[in-house]
Amino acid sequence: MPSDSGQIVLGVDLDGVCADFYGRIREIAAEWFERPIETLTRDVSYGLSEWGITGEDYDSLHRFAVTERDFFRSVPMIPGARRVLRQLSNEGFRIRIITHRLFIRHFHGLAVSQTIEWLDHHGIPYWDLCFMRDKDQVGADIYVEDSPANIESLRRHGHYAICFANSTNAHIGTPRTGSWDEVYRLVKERAQSL
Repeated sequence: MPSDSGQIVLGVDLDGVCADFYGRIREIAAEWFERPIETLTRDVSYGLSEWGITGEDYDSLHRFAVTERDFFRSVPMIPGARRVLRQLSNEGFRIRIITHRLFIRHFHGLAVSQTIEWLDHHGIPYWDLCFMRDKDQVGADIYVEDSPANIESLRRHGHYAICFANSTNAHIGTPRTGSWDEVYRLVKERAQSL
């Protein structure tokens, strides 16, 4: 159901959807572990266990990436994200960025500032910026997400969630795409029924 203003709210994740999280963290992981980047497969699951990473290793790598390599500022944009989100914004959709970048303590200010700088630098349109884990609590009409757990939770709670495809969510069914042009088509199609 559209918001009270009549706008359809599009809830958009950043990492793995707008930002090439896995490509950039692979570069930083190669440096962190002092391994040739070719030894780190691109075909990963959520948590990066294929690279030999455990929970504690992940936290250390993530902290290093954000605090020493400006991870959230330096991650490349996924092609098409800016263009399609601008088009949807121009067509009246309210873009609500929803990210869970605050899951490791003691450097939230850095994570937030890098996120805002990245969004502005890449010209990603948005009206709302939410840092939260439980994305179904945000109140969007349509979600674009890549985390398998988030997609499953959103769908279980009756939300329409487009799976932005990558190796971490290969088991997630439709609606699913790895193309921003297809995201546009799916959003417009869904909006007709709201």
